[in-house]
Amino acid sequence: MATAKKILHEKLRQDKIKLVSDFLTENGEEILITGSNEIALPCVDSEGNDEFMVITFKVPTGSREGDVYDGYAMAQDYEIKQKDKKEKAIKDKIAKEKKIASDKKMREQKALIKEKANKEGK
Repeated sequence: MATAKKILHEKLRQDKIKLVSDFLTENGEEILITGSNEIALPCVDSEGNDEFMVITFKVPTGSREGDVYDGYAMAQDYEIKQKDKKEKAIKDKIAKEKKIASDKKMREQKALIKEKANKEGK
């Protein structure tokens, strides 16, 4: 039974690698097979540097505790994490702007005190 599942996963992975490779090749991309579950695409970034994009194919089986992998749940978790990350970045930006304003106000007050002390000293 385990062997049959392993064979099914391998066939599924190879079918999807072929599907994606054929699509990319038809769209003018060069495909390099770099492993049994991996392809690489030679690319050039926006500054003209040679780079490689690597695509890895796997059929996750889930955890050792018997939990089945759920791609839909993983996508929802990722979406929630990205939303939380964005909200945190906004809060951090607001806090930083408040800190900058507070520091500016404090420097202005110190400058006024120093100016007043200089006037009284003359």
